[in-house]
Amino acid sequence: MDVFDRAIRFAAEAHSGMVRRGENAPYILHPMEVASIVGTMTGDREILAAAILHDTIEDTPVTLGQLQELFGPRVAALVASETEDKRPDQPPAETWFERKTETLQVLEYTRDRAVKMIWLGDKLSNMRSFYRMYLWRGDRLWEEFNQKDPSSQHWYYRTIGTLLEDLRDEPAWQEYDRLVKAVFEGGSL
Repeated sequence: MDVFDRAIRFAAEAHSGMVRRGENAPYILHPMEVASIVGTMTGDREILAAAILHDTIEDTPVTLGQLQELFGPRVAALVASETEDKRPDQPPAETWFERKTETLQVLEYTRDRAVKMIWLGDKLSNMRSFYRMYLWRGDRLWEEFNQKDPSSQHWYYRTIGTLLEDLRDEPAWQEYDRLVKAVFEGGSL
C-alpha cells in the first residue's frame, strides 16, 4: 500500500465519528474533497497524502511526530504548514483573528507550490460548503462559527485568494475566486 492509500485509511480512522461544523456529513468527506481538488493540480502521492491528512494534527489527537514516523518528513511538513495553533486554553472566538493572521503569514512566505495547492484545496472545499450554507441560510450561516462577522471572514478568504494568485491559472483557484465573490461580494456563479 503506498503513502496515499495509507493516508486515506489513517485519516478515516483519525476523523472517525466526527461531523463537519454546519453539516451532518462525516468529517472525512472534507479531507477527501481536499485531496480530490489537489489531485486536479498534481499526481504526487505525497502531496495527495498530506491533503487527506491536512486536519489530523489540528483536529484530532494525532501528533506531528506520528505523521513523520508513519508518512515521512515531507508529508508531515506539508500537514504542519496547514495546521493552525488553536490555543485550546483560550476561547476560540477571542483568538480567531490572531490565529488566522499567523496562518496567513505561513502562506505569505512559502515558496512551496505543494503547500499552496493544499491550502487551495482546503479553502476551496470550505468555500463550497459556505456557498451551500449561504444559499440556505444567508448571512446567518456565520452563527455556526467562532468568527460570526462576515466581513472578517471575507477578509480572511479574500486574502487567501490573493496569496494564492500564482495558482490563478488552475480551475480550482478560479472556482475559489467565484465562490468568494458569490458568498461575500454579491457576485453570482
